Formats: sequence, structure tokens, C-alpha cells
Amino acid sequence: MRRSAAELIAYAGSDFSVIERALADFLMYQGVGRPGESERRSWRSSLSALADDLRQADLGAVEVLLEYQMPMTSKRADVVLAGVHPRTGDPSYVAIELKQWSRARRWEGSETLLDVDGARYRPVLHPALQVDGYVDYLRDFTAVLSSAPESIVGAAYLHNASEDGITDLRSPGVGAASRLFTGQHRADFHEFLRSRLAPVSGVRAADRLLSSHVAPSRQLLSVAADEIRQREQFELLDEQRVAYELVLNTVRTATRADTKTVVVVSGGPGSGKSVIALSLLGELAREGRTVMHGTGSRSFTQTLRAVAGRGSPRTKNLFAYFNSFMTAERNGLDVLILDEAHRLRATSVNRYTRKEVRVEARPQVDELFDAARVPVFLLDQHQVVRPGEMGSVHEIREHAERRGLRVLEVDLKGQFRSGGSDAWVEWVLRLLGLDGGGPEPWTGDDRFVVEMADSPADLESRLRDKLASGMNARMTAGYCWPWSDPRSDGTLVDDVVIGDWARPWNVRGERAVGDAPPSALWATAEGGFEQVGCVYTAQGFEYSWNGVILGPDLVWRGDRWVARREHNRDPDFRSRKTVDDATFDRLVRNVYKVLLTRGMVGTVLFSTDEETQAKLRSLLRPAR
Repeated sequence: MRRSAAELIAYAGSDFSVIERALADFLMYQGVGRPGESERRSWRSSLSALADDLRQADLGAVEVLLEYQMPMTSKRADVVLAGVHPRTGDPSYVAIELKQWSRARRWEGSETLLDVDGARYRPVLHPALQVDGYVDYLRDFTAVLSSAPESIVGAAYLHNASEDGITDLRSPGVGAASRLFTGQHRADFHEFLRSRLAPVSGVRAADRLLSSHVAPSRQLLSVAADEIRQREQFELLDEQRVAYELVLNTVRTATRADTKTVVVVSGGPGSGKSVIALSLLGELAREGRTVMHGTGSRSFTQTLRAVAGRGSPRTKNLFAYFNSFMTAERNGLDVLILDEAHRLRATSVNRYTRKEVRVEARPQVDELFDAARVPVFLLDQHQVVRPGEMGSVHEIREHAERRGLRVLEVDLKGQFRSGGSDAWVEWVLRLLGLDGGGPEPWTGDDRFVVEMADSPADLESRLRDKLASGMNARMTAGYCWPWSDPRSDGTLVDDVVIGDWARPWNVRGERAVGDAPPSALWATAEGGFEQVGCVYTAQGFEYSWNGVILGPDLVWRGDRWVARREHNRDPDFRSRKTVDDATFDRLVRNVYKVLLTRGMVGTVLFSTDEETQAKLRSLLRPAR
């Protein structure tokens, strides 16, 4: 929300409820939701204090951007001040993180994490680092700041704190701590503001920022190129190299001819789609192209951010979600790489979508077409596992041709997961009836091991043996059991109960629970083996040994599979109006296809249904 400092000062001194109501309406309009009372209290306290500081600093002419939403993310900065630099006369901006804390101390000796009394979560990030992250992000994605990075700085303002209460925050290991100000030394804050903002109108500076072109900056792409280059560990072979070179050539052609071309790369699990995606991201960044990476999976995106961006937090911001591009500038990117594109949704709209964006909403695939000159879709058509997912080659091509866009396709036939075993993936497709055929005996493959467990305890024991030998392993299951929230004591509920064996599902949220990693890191972080993963946390990942529990929602009866909706607990599958029986049958088979193809060395199977267990044994017996 934009206001002049003079307005903020006036209402803070008379009736702050005017600002409070306007800000609440603004957030509702933006699709953030109605703010709670604690957030309103924070506004009343912090913004009133800031208004008084702007008054005392004689900066009533600057523009104040409240709850400033940063591009291509849901993150918001508390305040961005826009004005004119007193020395250069150029546009100047100050991002401010406001905290009501009166006391804070280091978290277990950390220089970057803090323990704050009354905080909703513990630990919390050092506020100077928090605001510096916002500043770096804005420089990386906002053209007017990329071209003049010195025009914006950040500051943390703890208006209720004294120096005695925040001694730990003045750590020399946190360089930004010099721009952390307390209420005790407000004069220092005023001096800082006056060093960055002149007492003249900030209207033009605010206009310039709000109308700026949004795209990854050259500096960010250079950092990403170096970072990803250091992590590239794969040689692209055959169709993988074809897809890679085709995209690079298409980008160069599209740039010269000022045209748009859609590239679709399809392949099964382990065919190298994600390797191609990361290799393209690195090479295009090295060429100085504006490029971003998107997926429809929170788990996959967060893991990519953690791994590919490990050496550079800035690199993490190149990894976004499909719904990040609803309001993206048309052709603002040279290339948009869309991995796991089978997770495309019919629309990006959800309950948090801003009203004015909701009204203008288009199919998600059209938003992604528009965001780049060359959108690249990498997908596996047999991994559509949720109602509303529409990422197939046919649907993408149909949308593109309807708009008169050229489409190039590459089919990846190689198999690089499952020990390079095409045989296992083909066997799974036939087992589940996904390729037009029916189940066949598993005749074995020197590159991949398949085992049949007698019970879930036996499955777990076999996998623990693999862990003990130095390999990684995970247990997964169909969504056939309830999924409880953690107990009040911070432990997980053993929801997956089969006879006298019971284990919890993976953590639902973004925070670890005890030794259990957060949902997005279940497949990769230490501690994940102790929970059973579902399709939404396993999809997109691989591990050496894969344990799969087939639940009672898909059973073998006579000579065919029978899908039983009444045994499935996935809330997305409940309504027959949105998911008819034929669709449920297809989706539940796709779910088990995803689960069965996560292993690189071997897979251990078990079914809770006696007849299904017998059928699987009969198919696997020749290989035992």
C-alpha cells in the first residue's frame, strides 16, 4: 500500500485506524487474507513509531510503501521508503524491517539465529540478515535496482528495544548489524535515514520502482552460472543431449527472429528430465540469458533451492513455482524451464489470489507460455496423480497450436534411475495397465533388484539392512490411512497401522518435528526413513532403496485391478463430482507408478491385501 510519509504522520497523530483499515483492505485485495488482531497491533505500534521518526527526521515528503510485496514471491517487506538521495539526487530506497521486540539473545550461540521472548516460532532469523535478504532479492529481480544496486539499502528497527536488551545482536559476524537501530538511540536512526533520503518529494522514485521491469538480473544469473557449474555432475547422453541442444538452439533462434517457441520434453522416471533442466539453467545463465526454473511441487522446489543454491542464497530465488507467473511481464524471460510439468494445474487461482488477478485469470499453461520467449516443459505423462493436473504433451500442444505457437517435442527413452533399468519401469507400467498391456512375470535384471516382503516389519527390516550398509532408503505407501497433526508434546502420531506394525506419515509442514525433517526434505534429509512418505513428498525424488506398501485402495481381483475409493484417504479424491470413478482409477494407478519407480538400486514390495500380495509373489517368483 502506498502513502506519503505526511499522510502516515497525520493519521498516526490523529486516527491511525484509517491507515489500519486501508492496510487490511489492501491485503484482502491482494489475496493475502484478513489480518489477525496480532498483526493489527503490530501495525499500530510499529508504524506509529516509524511515522514519528519520519516526522522528527523532517522526511514527510518521502513515499512509504507498506507491506511491499516482492516480485514472483509471496514475501513482503514491512516498509520501503522511496525518495531522492541527498548527495547524488538519484532515486533512493530504504527497506525497513520493523520489530516490536524489547529483548533478544543468540540461539544456542548462533550469530544468525535468535531466541525472542513471545515469538511465534523459535529460533528466528537476525532481523538485519532478514532485511538484507529482501534487499538482495529486490536487486536481483527488479530492473531499476539491478542497474543501480547502490540505490537501495536495508535497516532493521527495534523501536521498543534498548541496547542492553539486544547486546547479542551486535555480533561482528553479522555485517548488517551496523544498520540495526533501537528505540533508545532513535537519533542514530534519524541520521541514517537523512543520509539516504532528502526532504523532497519521493513520488517519482516510487513510480519508478513500482513500474519497473521484473526479471532475474545479469548479476544474479552470473552467480547462478558459477554455482550450478560447480554442481553439474552429469554427462548428457543421446536424447538428453538432443533436448539440451534443441533448447539452446531454439533460444538463439527465437531471440534473433523475435518469435516464441514451446519445447516439450517427455520421459519416464529417471530419464534425466531434471538433469537436463539444471544443465540448461546453468548454461543459459552463463550465456547471460534471463532464465528461471519452475515446478509445481513444493518439496521438489525447496530441495532444489537447498541443494543447487547451497553456496549462494541468491541462487535459490531462480527456483519458483508454476503459479509464480500469474502477473509476469509478457516475454519478460528469455527461457522458463518447467520441470515436473505433469503437475500443471488448470488454473493458478487459489483462495489467496488477489481479486483483480482472479478476475483476469487465464489457464496456467497460457500464463507460462506468456512469461518467456521459450517455455520448456519437462514431463512424465504417467505421473499425473491429482485432480486438476493437466500436464500432458497433448494438452500443452493443443493450447500452443490454438495460439499459433510452434511446438518442438523430444521423447527421452533412456533410463538413468533404477540402475539404468528400462525393464523395471516397463514392468511397472505393464503391472498397472498403464501402457495398454497387462502384468508379466519379472524375469530379473542385473542392474536392479526387486524383493517381496512378508510384512511391513519385514519390509522395514530389509531396508534398515540397506541403510546399515551405507545406502539410503525410504518407505512409502498409498494414501490409505488418516494423517494426524503432531501431538502437543511435539511427537508424530503412528497413523500408518498394519496389524501390530505402525509408523507415522512424513511431517506435513515446513518445520521439523523432533528428529523428523520437514515435508519438503523428507526424501533427502537425515531422519526421513523413520516416517512413511506419501506420493506428494516422494514425487520427483530418488533414493537407492525403495520400499512400497500397496494399500487397500488398489487390489487385484481375479484377472484385473480394482480401485476402491472407500479405502483412500486423500481429500482430493473424495468428491465424485470432481473425480469420477474412471478418473480415480487412473489417478490411483499413477500414484503407485510414481511410488514404485523411486528406487535406483532396488525396490521392496508389500501389499496389505492378501490376494494382491499373492499376485505380486506369483509375478516375482521367477526372479527369486
